[in-house]
Amino acid sequence: MGKLKTLAGQTAIYGLSSMLGRLLNYLLVPLHTRVFATEQFGVITELYAYATFIMIVLTYGMETGYFRFSETEKDENRVYSTSLIALLSSSFLFILITSIFSGQIADFINYSDHAEYITWFGIIMAADAFTAIPFARLRQKRKAWKFAFYKILNISINILGNLFFLVLCPWILKHNPDSFISNIYSPEIGVGYVFISNLIASVFTILLLLPEMMKIKMVFDSPLLKKMLRYSLPLLVAGLAGMINEALDRVMLKRLLSPDTNVMSQLGIYGANYKVAVLMTLFIQMFRYAAEPFFFSEAKSKDAKKMYADVMKFFIVFCLLIFMGVMFYIDIVKHFIGAGFHEGIKIVPIILMANLFLGIIINLSIWYKLTNYTRYGAYIAIFGAVITILLNVLLVPLDNPYFGGYMGAAWTHFICYFLMMILSYFMGQKYYKIKYDLKTIFIYIGVAVGFFFLAAYLRTTNFWLNIGFGTMLLLIFILFVVWKENLVEYLVRGKGGKRL
Repeated sequence: MGKLKTLAGQTAIYGLSSMLGRLLNYLLVPLHTRVFATEQFGVITELYAYATFIMIVLTYGMETGYFRFSETEKDENRVYSTSLIALLSSSFLFILITSIFSGQIADFINYSDHAEYITWFGIIMAADAFTAIPFARLRQKRKAWKFAFYKILNISINILGNLFFLVLCPWILKHNPDSFISNIYSPEIGVGYVFISNLIASVFTILLLLPEMMKIKMVFDSPLLKKMLRYSLPLLVAGLAGMINEALDRVMLKRLLSPDTNVMSQLGIYGANYKVAVLMTLFIQMFRYAAEPFFFSEAKSKDAKKMYADVMKFFIVFCLLIFMGVMFYIDIVKHFIGAGFHEGIKIVPIILMANLFLGIIINLSIWYKLTNYTRYGAYIAIFGAVITILLNVLLVPLDNPYFGGYMGAAWTHFICYFLMMILSYFMGQKYYKIKYDLKTIFIYIGVAVGFFFLAAYLRTTNFWLNIGFGTMLLLIFILFVVWKENLVEYLVRGKGGKRL
């Protein structure tokens, strides 16, 4: 119980930073969906989809490699400095390449008039990749509060930049056209100010982390780097394939949707509604921040496998609570995006469940990370990437309101992560058997999904009636979990309930 409390405490702190940061960052969605047309928001959606792929390549699995080797090598500082120097070198090279070939890259992705976007993104991605190891070290050293502070500061600067360029500057020029603001602001840049704000925040974060980087003597150990790369590069493949599963749809939509439709508008609608599922993504992210170093540090414990099984069960319970919470209060949640984007709200339950499967996959991944079979993680992710590409090609072009267009992209996420989850589970049982409480997990998922369909079937035109009924179902689910896990008895007596 004590170790689970430690994990829960770390997750809560990472959750505080992630939740506060994401909620702050999420304020940009209603801002962007009101300032920009659906086509302009499509530009943001597409370019940040490319950015997710680039980040995987630029970090090439070194975060997880750092966690692994900091536990197995005698000199953790040497592991840290070698990782840091490696990422610094590759990040600098990336900036150089994107700066020199910005025009050609812009032509290739159909942004010929905005080669500056490529230069800006080159610096943003390189800066974020370079800071991955300092942030990983804060996690490894259990400095969750410092990690949280730096992350929130980064996001706050980004948001302030967006508010300054997209709200304050236009307002000042509207009321005072001769203001000095005209020297630093141009309405023609438009969406570009979203990227400029991100650039400022990323560079500031490097400056903020410099004292952390300079605390130790920088030593580069080439043989150590080779060992780390042998461990980490399969994770690069897995991460890249994983990003195909996560973000390729936003790249492919532009090319697969019928030219008779407003492609960028559809992409913008899909991207905005995808963000409505942010709470599930947020919880998975904050859990991963805490769980990855925790799982490695507890691997030698005699009850490690039992702990991993318990973590999985309660992780799923929290994800189901998020799923029901978002869907039962969807009439409120949908107003976080502009009214012009509401037609895509139907993808939200599909994306939420897909993200639940993704969270389970992250939990299951411990088997190949602890056994050093990281290549199997790459195989699973590649399998998912093939499914993603195949289903997007088959479904997105369909002229069907339920399975075609961006609905096809949503269903692709669902099916892909479901199949990856099944494959990872059975492979894990072969190489690192963990006795998960599948019966209870299936019961919880069945009840939650059943309540969702019940609420949808009994939905009325009365706002308060829908909210009240959804709240009742949510409370019933919570009470059911409390009863089944004997949580009241455990909390009251401190013993006697099921061991957590």
